[in-house]
Amino acid sequence: MAKPRTAFVCSSCGADTPRWTGQCPSCGEWNTLASFTEARAPGGARRAGPVAAAQPISAVAGADDARLATGFGELDRVLGGGLVPGSVTLIGGDPGIGKSTLLLQCAASLAAGQPVLYATGEESVRQVAERARRLALPDARLSVVAETSVERIVEIAGEAAARVLVVDSIQTMSAAGVEAAPGAVTQLRESTASLVRFAKATGTAVFLIGHVTREGVIAGPRVLEHMVDTVLYFESDLGSRFRVIRAVKNRFGAVNEIGVFAMEGQGLREVRNPSAIFLSRGAQPVPGSAVTVAREGTRQMLIEVQALVDESALANPRRVAVGFESNRLALLLAVLHRHAGLALAAHDVFVNVVGGVHLDETAADLAVMAALASSLSGRPLPQDLVLFGEAGLTGEVRPVPYGEERLREAAKHGFRRAIVPRANAPRQAIEGIAVTAVAGVRDALATLQ
Repeated sequence: MAKPRTAFVCSSCGADTPRWTGQCPSCGEWNTLASFTEARAPGGARRAGPVAAAQPISAVAGADDARLATGFGELDRVLGGGLVPGSVTLIGGDPGIGKSTLLLQCAASLAAGQPVLYATGEESVRQVAERARRLALPDARLSVVAETSVERIVEIAGEAAARVLVVDSIQTMSAAGVEAAPGAVTQLRESTASLVRFAKATGTAVFLIGHVTREGVIAGPRVLEHMVDTVLYFESDLGSRFRVIRAVKNRFGAVNEIGVFAMEGQGLREVRNPSAIFLSRGAQPVPGSAVTVAREGTRQMLIEVQALVDESALANPRRVAVGFESNRLALLLAVLHRHAGLALAAHDVFVNVVGGVHLDETAADLAVMAALASSLSGRPLPQDLVLFGEAGLTGEVRPVPYGEERLREAAKHGFRRAIVPRANAPRQAIEGIAVTAVAGVRDALATLQ
């Protein structure tokens, strides 16, 4: 009988240490070590399963494993072109955002062409079946099992020769031999490791649903995200019916690729033209509204940026940014004051990105400054104008990647004028849109007069 081993595992990084300390010796976080007891494997014992053998990479490179279409073009885009056989995908998001609904819809679509197993540890089989009927999903070949034992789920998936396995959720799973409650650090790590081994050995594509913490990250050690191939996050504004799924890690595609969905009575519906959501402007032009072209992964999207500048009665005027970096806003206000002569020190400044999108790239700088200048002056910008460019601290407007692709996307949606950095001016004219190239912030704002 193997003697149990007691150790302490960090809930932040997953590292273990033989004794408790206030600070994790691996990642430096405080008060993150929790005890667990794990049985040692007998001396000289080998892990069960086929013995791996080395082989020439040339013999493997020729294998052509076609990706599986999930039934949602937006999800296929985020995954890098479809579901890769043998891959492990971890998807997280707030409670009720639609993780289980999306994967149940995908499982029903995939089951039309191959065996699919949906393993749930949070619901009964009857509850899953009722949800599938409410969503009007085909259930001809989709198999459902209510189980929390990882070993039993792997056994059932092997017997059914499932090509796709959905586990809802990984926090409810438990592995034999680990003396810890489901959801504990060691259970998460061992359960995920078992599922990863199963996926790689059999070529089964595995989806894992993960709970998130109050901070919005997947609950459990960070090593959990390193063990899987792809990590997706569901994002949404409170009260909005639109959902954005983003890839933060992807071994088979672009990182930061996004897909847009709408939650309806029949489940999630993909939005093939997200720009239509983020350009929900009124019929009449209003001051403080500007449109930019943001790049998310491999996709260009037109997004409206709104700004409100108002005289402040406070000693320290407010600076509020929603969907935009607050420090970046402070930088742009300083550039406007120093290089364009717009003094906003006595004004409250509010910036909002429409549609719940968070703009991380600097290409939106020019649009934000134009919206601020428009709100201050009370003069609206033209409805058919689009702007993009990065603002430098010396007042120059710096180029951004994929300038011509952004301009073509704007022209496709009916925009007829664009203000861009001089280095992003297209070599050949783009049909339907007149491009004005500027070198500095002062030049850009002068063009709007």
